Amino acid sequence: MARRPHNAPPTRDTGPRVNSRIRSDEIRLIGADGENVGVVSPARALEMAEEVGLDLVEISPNAQPPVCKIMDFGKYKYEQQKREAEARRKQKTIEVKEVKFRPNTDTHDYDVKMRNVFKFLEAGDKVKVTLRFRGREMAHQNLGRDLLERIAGDVEGVGRIENMPKMEGRQMIMIIGPGAK
Repeated sequence: MARRPHNAPPTRDTGPRVNSRIRSDEIRLIGADGENVGVVSPARALEMAEEVGLDLVEISPNAQPPVCKIMDFGKYKYEQQKREAEARRKQKTIEVKEVKFRPNTDTHDYDVKMRNVFKFLEAGDKVKVTLRFRGREMAHQNLGRDLLERIAGDVEGVGRIENMPKMEGRQMIMIIGPGAK
């Protein structure tokens, strides 16, 4: 076996304890067929596991006494990895989609952008509505606030306002989360 380099991080043993690594005076044993054998010593349980050619795996280490099961550890690890991969695949990440407006956005453009906002919210994503002011438009921030309040009114029932409109430099930002109030 190759030696570990001196600067390698220490190996962490993750997962359940197996066979001779089980450090307890007595354990509650579950047989290979799922039958409850009872409370035995780890040495006796290890003998029983070797008789049937399987491993002794600690299922719940925090129980009193710890619960161990006679099973094929390789198969157990494989099943666990499959379950974790399935859980990762089903997990939905919430993305933040951005829709940019201007203070004088026309009605048709407004409708098109709002269609995108609704599409994002229905897909379960958050929407960051950015209203950008250029030049002299900064003098008419009330127009921008009115537009954002109109957007907030239109998304009611589909999304909920997470951050009310606030100025950041030359733009006003509002965040809308999926789901009604």
